Amino acid sequence: MELLETQSPERRKLLETSERHKKEFEKEIRGVSDKTEKAITNALIIGGSLALTYFAVSQLTKSKKTKVKRGKVKAVNLPDEEEMEIETSSAPSLVSQISEKLISQASLILLDLAKEKLSEYLTKRKNENS
Repeated sequence: MELLETQSPERRKLLETSERHKKEFEKEIRGVSDKTEKAITNALIIGGSLALTYFAVSQLTKSKKTKVKRGKVKAVNLPDEEEMEIETSSAPSLVSQISEKLISQASLILLDLAKEKLSEYLTKRKNENS
């Protein structure tokens, strides 16, 4: 304080103004970093849920495509020609029906969670800007 008293009043005013601006700038930087942290957290939650949904669906549909159901093969002798008829069963099994329903329900739950987080983020951002 002794230095400030010996200095000119103009210099003292400038130093006080500089200190005030420095504190305001630090406060603004903390606010921006907090907002950025919240936005990144929400983005990671949304991205993670979408990635998990994609991974689950791709894994379950991939295994479904690799399974090949072989039908019964019957040879039918016709008087003039020989033909082969292949009968395949097109009805999906009970296990595949249950897994499809589970996948769709899990996808809906994860997408709903992502939608809620996104709407919360947008609402907070709108309120902060207002």
